[in-house]
Amino acid sequence: MAVQLLRHLFTVEEYDRMAQAGIFSEDDRVELIEGEIVEMSPIGSRHAACVARLTALFSQVQGQAIIWVQNPIRLNEHSEPQPDLALLRPREDFYAHGHPRPEDVLLIVEVADTTEDFDREIKVPLYARTGIPEVWVVVLADEHIEVHRRPTPQGYKEGQTLRRGQRLSPQNVPDLDLAVEAML
Repeated sequence: MAVQLLRHLFTVEEYDRMAQAGIFSEDDRVELIEGEIVEMSPIGSRHAACVARLTALFSQVQGQAIIWVQNPIRLNEHSEPQPDLALLRPREDFYAHGHPRPEDVLLIVEVADTTEDFDREIKVPLYARTGIPEVWVVVLADEHIEVHRRPTPQGYKEGQTLRRGQRLSPQNVPDLDLAVEAML
């Protein structure tokens, strides 16, 4: 006999109330993905160094974008991931009155050390469905960057892989021209 499990999918509001009630501590590394609370992988030194390097490189965009490092983005009623880095449309309040939403995002960067499959199979399609214009997945093990552009509900229409010796610019911040090896 097959057993059917009933699952409760959490909303962002319920997730936020749980955090406010102390169910999660400040040190808990969790995010809400399609209604499920997902434990994030620990950050290793190579991953942390890559995020720090990207943050330093992206600091060139002052005035053109806000650099949002490992902070929540509310994608919809059931998803509030914490990408490693995002470039957001400038806002005077720096999003103090609410987490950014898809229309505020210029670029999302996920650094994949141990999370390559999760980022590629779960997060990238979620970002496409919610209209995030561009996503980069920095794959540390293979030393390449996967670039995804032109979102549709079925996924990104455009994708390419860049390696050392190539250059990359976010489509919404074209003045930021970066060497791939500088990001790895």
